[in-house]
Amino acid sequence: MAKDHTESELDRELEDLPAELRWREWMRRIEAVLFASASPVPREDLARVVGQGASVDILVEDLKAELAERPYEIACVADAWMLRTRPVYAAAIRAAADVGEQDLDLREYDIAVLAAIAYHQPITRDGLKDIFGKDISRDLIGRLHARDLIGTGPRSPRRGAPYTYVTTEQFLVAFDLKSLHDLPDREQLEDAGVLSAVGT
Repeated sequence: MAKDHTESELDRELEDLPAELRWREWMRRIEAVLFASASPVPREDLARVVGQGASVDILVEDLKAELAERPYEIACVADAWMLRTRPVYAAAIRAAADVGEQDLDLREYDIAVLAAIAYHQPITRDGLKDIFGKDISRDLIGRLHARDLIGTGPRSPRRGAPYTYVTTEQFLVAFDLKSLHDLPDREQLEDAGVLSAVGT
């Protein structure tokens, strides 16, 4: 209810401004929303801060161009956008700031299970057992879930309706993927030597 009240107070159309200034203000609003958000912001949310006829996609593209020389950029993740630091500045950030807790700190086997979930989702623990030839511990699933890399998917139609697991938006962010279609293909996995770990 408070959200609706706030939206009604926001002048989205900005009809009192010349077209060029109106466009620039909409770009600033999008930048402010992306800056303030801890997670990617979908198009429909950004559309709430700009005029009805404005194209969010074009505004984002113009903003990307404006930020081209900045140390941060706009990234598209799962059909939403977020601001993130450019990879070239990662060493500088690590040197100056305490960002250690942002490290995923996953074991090799955790990553193999995460990859199996990504490629075979939605998948049950029994499905993971079939891939790895042994039970996958609840602790491992818990570690991936605690880092918001996986979530609970739909219940399996099998007897007992076990939970399935799927990757999350945070998974895409953590591995710098726009969507699951950007996962490495079979040849890339073979080159990296991890194909056997994620199944065929």
